[in-house]
Amino acid sequence: MCGKRSPFAQERLKDVVQPSALGNRDVMSLELPTALRDLAERQSGVISRRQALSSGLGKDLIAARLDQGRWQRIHTGIYAIYSGSVDRNSALWAAVLRSGPGAVLSHHTAAELDRLADKQSTLVHVTIPTSRRVMPIQGVVMHTRVDAERVTHPSRLPPRVRLEETVFDLADTCDDPVDAIAWVATAVGRRLTTQQRLNVTLSRRARLRWRDDLGRILSPDLSGVHSALEYRYVRDVERPHALPKGNRQAISVSRTRRAYRDVLYEGFGVVVELDGRVAHPGDGRWMDIARDNAAAATGLITLRYGFIDLMRGPCLVAAQVSDVLRIRGWQQAPRRCSPNCPVDMIS
Repeated sequence: MCGKRSPFAQERLKDVVQPSALGNRDVMSLELPTALRDLAERQSGVISRRQALSSGLGKDLIAARLDQGRWQRIHTGIYAIYSGSVDRNSALWAAVLRSGPGAVLSHHTAAELDRLADKQSTLVHVTIPTSRRVMPIQGVVMHTRVDAERVTHPSRLPPRVRLEETVFDLADTCDDPVDAIAWVATAVGRRLTTQQRLNVTLSRRARLRWRDDLGRILSPDLSGVHSALEYRYVRDVERPHALPKGNRQAISVSRTRRAYRDVLYEGFGVVVELDGRVAHPGDGRWMDIARDNAAAATGLITLRYGFIDLMRGPCLVAAQVSDVLRIRGWQQAPRRCSPNCPVDMIS
């Protein structure tokens, strides 16, 4: 691979070609044993004291490398065998190694690694078997599970909980069902997993917050719902007001591109687009306008709603959608979702 060498790779070269700071010993004697070198490469340049000792390195040699700054201590008994700043992967490996046997990354940290979350977690989340106890580690949040070994992904590194388990771990921490739904919708919408796999995992969870809501979004009739906002539209607008069932994530092909419509009422030529962003960054607004204009050219009417619309006025949204649907030939009337629902008065 071409390009700049990593700090770990540079340190390995120094071990081979630089004179020893311990005297006139043979330079090659300071190389890491092959097995330990391979292990360090696998662990992003991080090893534990126990691993170093078991490979044949002496305590004095370990201490000397730390004193010289050629190695650095990340946690007690956990070392980066290179100088300079510690990168993210090394920090994650250090947390796992410090947490001991059976430890794996989980929750927000596993979500970060598996592209379920867009932001790097501030704290490192680690899960260990309930049979073990670990002293507090700075910057690390410790979780325990009886079945920690079963839920660990068999091959991904750094070791972590399976994606489907991470989805429900995070959903379980949410204070609102829509936030919980968002984790499921994101995992499916980004094609990181499938509804089938999530349903299998859900069936194995004996205790789970928001189980009913999570089960609903994973039901066959909600396939295609790819965001929490889409779920809120189904839950608060479409179903309680007896609107026709829309086609979720419908594919629309124009002369220049393929697009996905959040909700398409196909028989009536009506599209509902749902935007969870607070504001359109950059040219996002103009991209939406261009897409709406392209839809209009094919006979589609586009209605666009944001998070505030669905939070504050789902009944008003239902009234407007039903008005447009009836203009386009829908023969039925919307249903009031409660005695105070304004749908009948507006429609």
